[in-house]
Amino acid sequence: MKILIRWLLLAGALLLVAHLYPGVVVTSFTSALIAALVLGLLNTLLRPILVLLTLPVTVLSLGLFLFIINALMFWAAASLLDGLAVSGFGAALIGSLIYSLCGMVIDVIIERLFPQE
Repeated sequence: MKILIRWLLLAGALLLVAHLYPGVVVTSFTSALIAALVLGLLNTLLRPILVLLTLPVTVLSLGLFLFIINALMFWAAASLLDGLAVSGFGAALIGSLIYSLCGMVIDVIIERLFPQE
């Protein structure tokens, strides 16, 4: 139940990103659901490999390169899907920042709604 609610809230967060920033377009709530799923899969499967491969650059940039990796994941999801469009890398960077902030807020809300016993 916790995962389903988080997925729905993250899809809503994608719609919020599209509403707040004109460089990101989401066509429908169904597209947002699919995009949230694809983003979750990319972040679970591909992101750890990219973080490991770019570890020297990440250390030299004091962790700021992780923002670039997040933007690449957001841009990759947009290139894979028809219902999510990003106008460029800058839009992917800003969109991923807003989406990450929303994700952190959602995680706090989920933990308050479903406390671990």
